[in-house]
Amino acid sequence: MKIGIVTRNENSWSSTQLRKALTKLGITYTCFQFSQVVARVGCKPVAEASNVKILKELDGLIVRPIGRGSLEEIIFRMDFLHKLESLGLYILNSPSAIEVCADKYRVLALLEARGLPVPRTVVTESAEEALKAFYELGGDVVVKPVFGSRGVGSTRISDPEIAARAFRTITFYHGVIYLQEFISHGVSDIRAFVVGSRVVAAMRRVGNSWKTNVSQGARPLPLKLNNDLAKIAVEAAEAVGCKVAGVDIVEGEDHPYVVEVNSQPGWQGLQTVAETNIAQEIVNFLVSEIKK
Repeated sequence: MKIGIVTRNENSWSSTQLRKALTKLGITYTCFQFSQVVARVGCKPVAEASNVKILKELDGLIVRPIGRGSLEEIIFRMDFLHKLESLGLYILNSPSAIEVCADKYRVLALLEARGLPVPRTVVTESAEEALKAFYELGGDVVVKPVFGSRGVGSTRISDPEIAARAFRTITFYHGVIYLQEFISHGVSDIRAFVVGSRVVAAMRRVGNSWKTNVSQGARPLPLKLNNDLAKIAVEAAEAVGCKVAGVDIVEGEDHPYVVEVNSQPGWQGLQTVAETNIAQEIVNFLVSEIKK
C-alpha cells in the first residue's frame, strides 16, 4: 500500500505526524503540492505529481490542506480531486466534503436540516437587510467571512453605527454579509475531533476573549465529552460528509450550539492534551476504508 499526502510542506507538524503514523504501519508514502500536479485529458497518465503516477501508484490520498490560491487554482484543485475520486481513488476528506465546509452558510443549512442546534444566522448581499437582521438578532452579532477559518476576519459588533458602516463596506467590495447572533459562552468553547463515526479527542479552548481559536492564543484543556455532545459532533460531521472533522461547539445558556465544522482541521494544540495519537487514528481509519 502507498499513500499520497497533498501538503504545502511535508515537514509541517501535521504532515510529519501523518508520515510517522504511516511509517509505524509499514506503509510507504509520497508527499506533493498541488503546484506539482499535472492532469491530462485524452492522453495518459491522467494524473501525476512529482513523477508519481497517482492512479497507478497510490491507494489513497490525504489532503492536508487544500491551501490558499486564486479562484482558478482552487477550482482546478477541486476538479482534480473530483476526477481522481470518480476514477476510484480514496480521498480523505472527499472533495465534496471539502467544498461544503468551505462555505459557512451551506454548513449551517445542512446542520439545521439534520436537526442540530445552530445559532440564528442571516446571510445577505444587502447592507439594509443586514442592518434589519442586526436588530432581529438582538443587536449583538458576530460578522464572519463566508469563506474563512481560524477566526480570521470574525468581528463582534454591538454598535448600530459600526454595524451599518461595516455592512456598507462589505457590500462595496461585493462581499456577502454573514452575521450570527452572539452566543454568550464566556471565554471558552469545545473542539471535538471526529474520525469516522466517533470522537477520538476533544478539548476545551480557553481564550482571553470570546475568540477561542488556539491559533490566536487560546489554551487547550483536556476534555472528555459526554455522550450527548459526542453524538452532536458525530452527527455534524456526517451531515457535511466529513470522515475527519473538527467540530466547534459553544455552550449557550439554554443548550449547546454547533457553530462550525472544519474539514481540514489541525490538531497540534489538541494533541498536547489528548490521550490518543490523533494522526494514528486518521491513518488507521484511512487504511480500514481502503481495505473495504
